[in-house]
Amino acid sequence: MKYMLMRKADADTENGVLPSEDILGAMADYNERMTQAGVFVGGDGVRPTSEGCRIQFRNGEPTVISGPFDNTNELLAGYSVLEVDSLEDAIDWAKQWPREDAGGNVTLELRRYFTLEDFEPTPALDKHRAQQKLPQEMNVHVAFGGNCREAMEFYAEVTGGNLEAVITYGETPAAEDVPAEMHDRVVHSSLNIRGRRLMGADMAGDCYQPPQGAQIHLEYEDTEQAERVFRALSEEGLVIMPFEQTFWANRFGMTTDRFGIQWMISNEIEQCQ
Repeated sequence: MKYMLMRKADADTENGVLPSEDILGAMADYNERMTQAGVFVGGDGVRPTSEGCRIQFRNGEPTVISGPFDNTNELLAGYSVLEVDSLEDAIDWAKQWPREDAGGNVTLELRRYFTLEDFEPTPALDKHRAQQKLPQEMNVHVAFGGNCREAMEFYAEVTGGNLEAVITYGETPAAEDVPAEMHDRVVHSSLNIRGRRLMGADMAGDCYQPPQGAQIHLEYEDTEQAERVFRALSEEGLVIMPFEQTFWANRFGMTTDRFGIQWMISNEIEQCQ
C-alpha cells in the first residue's frame, strides 16, 4: 500500500524559515532508516504559499489566486511517500518523525493512495487501465563468475542503496542438486536504489559469460557526488570515457568496474526536446 505522509505547515514554514542543521540531519537519518527498510519512495518539502497560487474553477472557468493563504494549519509544508503493508505500518513510521522538527510540535497527516482496484469496472476505468500497460518495475540483472557478493556489497557502499537480499545456492530447496562448491555462491541478490533494483547472481562453470553490450546508468543532480561515484567504480577498472562535460550533459563518463560491469554516470543530462 502506498501512503502520503504530509507535514502540515506552521508559521515558520509559511515565513520561509529554512530547517536548521540539526533538523536537516535528523530528517536525513529518518529517511535513511526508511530507505534501508525499503518503505521510502521519496519526498520533498514545499516552499511557502506566498510563492505559489491556486487555480480555482467556477463553471469551468479558471481563476488564478496568488498566495499567501490563510488557515496555516491546513496547508502543506512537505511530504513523504511510503510503500508499506498496512495503515498500522505507516503510522509506526509516522510516529518516528524527528523530534528536532519544530521542537517536537508538528502535525502529520497520512492518506492512502487510490488504486484502480478500488473502483468498479466501467468503460472509463478501462481507459485508465489501458494507460497502465507499463510493467510495475523494470530491473537490471547481471551475472558474475563467483564474486557476486563482493560486487553487490561494493555497489551498496558506493550508491548508498539497500542490499535487501543475498541468497546462496546452499540456502535454497535445490541445494542438494547443486555441486558443493556452489553452495556459498549467490543465486539471487537485490540492491534497492530508490525503488529501482540491481539484481545479480553467480553463474556456474560454463554458464558464466562476461556482460557485453549493456551498461548501468546512474544520474546524479550533484556534480561532486557523480564524480565520486565514477571514481569509485573506476578504481581497478577501465575508464571507457572520462567523466567530463559533453554537449548533452554537464558531466558524463563511462567505465568498466573491477567486476567487469559497465557503468554510465551522468550529471545534469539534457532532456531531448
